[in-house]
Amino acid sequence: MSLFKKIFGAVNDVSGEERNSDSNPFLPEEQLPVDELFMLNFKKNGGKFIYCDNLTEVHEQFLNVLEENDWFECEVMCFEPKLHVLLDENKLNYTKPVSPKFLLASCENLIADEGSILFSSNQIKQNKPNELPANIVIVATTSQLLGNKSDGLREIKKKYDKDYPTNITTIKYFEKVKEEDFLHYGSSVKNLYLLLLEDL
Repeated sequence: MSLFKKIFGAVNDVSGEERNSDSNPFLPEEQLPVDELFMLNFKKNGGKFIYCDNLTEVHEQFLNVLEENDWFECEVMCFEPKLHVLLDENKLNYTKPVSPKFLLASCENLIADEGSILFSSNQIKQNKPNELPANIVIVATTSQLLGNKSDGLREIKKKYDKDYPTNITTIKYFEKVKEEDFLHYGSSVKNLYLLLLEDL
């Protein structure tokens, strides 16, 4: 070993802390699991997340959402017959609503990297996000969690084979931001509850 190395130490002899603090900002950080990433981004966007172990809990939590917002005996927008049971048991009117208080829907997928909800015409027909009620209750499953929009579009293509749905869109913002920038331009802010059913 040379005299300079003995006095000044080896160039590569760097402590673990120093090595971590000098990490390359261009290398990807440790990736979170898709479910954690979705929850983190979804809550950051202002969404309200309710985890459910089984269908009984979905029914109970839906009732809690109705109580919290005093949405009893109101009109509801819902285009999916499989969800009508939730509305029927709570005596909510969903046939030709004039001024619905909220939309009850499922979704195509939950997009983790944005914390957004991916919809198609199967859930919202031809309505644009700004034409939907200000309040939305989504019933989804953990198997619908995907990493990004590309994965979501691939899943739609695989699921529907040739009869592709139209009007594919996402809703990402669930509370009004304090300072709007160009990223929020034209976005429709919704008060959104997600009832997430464990199915894996």
